[in-house]
Amino acid sequence: MAEGDAGSDQRQNEEIEAMAAIYGEEWCVIDDCAKIFCIRISDDIDDPKWTLCLQVMLPNEYPGTAPPIYQLNAPWLKGQERTDLSNSLEEIYIQNIGESILYLWVEKIRDVLIQKSQMTEPGPEVKKKTEEEDAECEDDVILACQPENPVKALDFDISASRTELEELPPIDHGVPITDRRSTFQAHLAPVVCPKQVKMVLAKLYENKKIASATHNIYAYRIYCEDKQTFLQDCEDDGETAAGGRLLHLMEILNVKNVMVVVSRWYGGILLGPDRFKHINNCARNILVEKNYTSSPEESSKALGKNKKVRKDKKRSEH
Repeated sequence: MAEGDAGSDQRQNEEIEAMAAIYGEEWCVIDDCAKIFCIRISDDIDDPKWTLCLQVMLPNEYPGTAPPIYQLNAPWLKGQERTDLSNSLEEIYIQNIGESILYLWVEKIRDVLIQKSQMTEPGPEVKKKTEEEDAECEDDVILACQPENPVKALDFDISASRTELEELPPIDHGVPITDRRSTFQAHLAPVVCPKQVKMVLAKLYENKKIASATHNIYAYRIYCEDKQTFLQDCEDDGETAAGGRLLHLMEILNVKNVMVVVSRWYGGILLGPDRFKHINNCARNILVEKNYTSSPEESSKALGKNKKVRKDKKRSEH
């Protein structure tokens, strides 16, 4: 296999794992070897009025130089409506050539279904509920990242304006997932500089249970406003390729100024690829719970405009 093909294959696998973690039962594998998948998308998961199935096949050249081959399956999707939606998906691809775009495609389709639902049933009760939900979503995006009881770092020679960067951020712990005696648990902290990354790790390792974990996989993304780039990195901690997959999930979800650590306690039974699914699910659950996931529009803008990423330190390919 050529080096380029190997790179595309790894990126595809990471995207497939991330999509499975994000969409759960909505994501269906049609043919694993041929890379054919189906995503069931609806305007409302609990009470769907409009549903569409997006079937995709990932060619070897995707995401580098070719788009996914896709079909839009819905009995009601015809004529101009089908043309408009296809044009929207192709526009997203053109804006993000070389990037993983399945998440952006799914959420664009969901947006279209939600708009269709609002247009076809503009009853006052439905409209009012939607506005309330929209307001809640807006509130969720505003993050209170300031620690309530910050622990001061000792003897740092810094200016007063940078004091907050030297405080230990608050650390949240997710709900553990257990499978065949292996347990996975995610930990999350807001971070704005690499020093805080080290402080969070040091604090977690003070906990004897976390320190005794078989692996503590982590990834972080810090947005540098002045350079409009992301400072990001990851660590496998012995679980080969897990850090890269975790970072890829965070890129797809377009999270910033946050660090996620996933601890795994190995129970003696090999889990195979399921271990990556659990690591991703743990990470996604805590990112969603703490309101770090952004809207699809913001994800699209971030992928299109902020493609520059610099790694904290040079690291060999996972």
